[in-house]
Amino acid sequence: MMRIVVACVLSGLLVIAPRAVAAEPSSVFLEDLTSTEVRDQIRDGTTTILVPIGGTEQNGPDMVLGKHNVRAKLLAEKIASQLGHTIVAPVIAYVPEGNITPPVAHMRFAGTISISDATFEQMLESAAKSFAQHGFRDIVFLGDHGGYQADVKLVADRLNRQWAAGPVRAHAIGEYYRAATTDFPAILKARGYSNAEIGTHAGLADTSLALAVDAHLVHLHEMQSGPKRGPEEGVYGDPRRSSAELGQLGVDVIVSRSVEAIRAAIAHR
Repeated sequence: MMRIVVACVLSGLLVIAPRAVAAEPSSVFLEDLTSTEVRDQIRDGTTTILVPIGGTEQNGPDMVLGKHNVRAKLLAEKIASQLGHTIVAPVIAYVPEGNITPPVAHMRFAGTISISDATFEQMLESAAKSFAQHGFRDIVFLGDHGGYQADVKLVADRLNRQWAAGPVRAHAIGEYYRAATTDFPAILKARGYSNAEIGTHAGLADTSLALAVDAHLVHLHEMQSGPKRGPEEGVYGDPRRSSAELGQLGVDVIVSRSVEAIRAAIAHR
């Protein structure tokens, strides 16, 4: 009789014991996950992957060379979090920056890294095909730099022609870059800042975005106390009144425009 009672009690415990719940992923970044975690997420419906594209280039005397890479990663994380069921691929930090020998554009400044357009396009295409092989269905390119926007669209169009008969699509989200270079400057201009101050590279807009992403990207004290920089130093604009508060306006508009564009692209795939 005692054995029967013990068996019943144990059986009851087994019935009422809570079921194990799969832990939520601790990160949206592919690099932080194990292979089995990625496999399981794809199986459970996480079939969108963002490919943030940065660049390693000069940003004047007061902003670090890796600005685009840090910015692309953080913004992609915010976009992925709002989209849901989305993973972020490693940042692509090697991009076309102009002729190497003789050097042109940003290559005239120490530290800039440039690769050919053909190499860049092949890298994007190979990465996208790798993701497709593993089960991702929407591969989204987010380019943080202006010089390669046409290359990114070219790759996405080429991949979509190859994948026309299947379920996989590539998306070149131009709204991401337009939000940073058109929408954000318009917000700053409405607040009274001039085009000359806002600038196009390492100016008020660019530097404020960097401060909002990571204050360590900018040598703020030296920038604010030093003289006005110019094109001869790689600066197009005047960053001296830059702030994280202004930059957050840019972060918000880039994320919102990108999320909206990605959802629309996936819906009309």
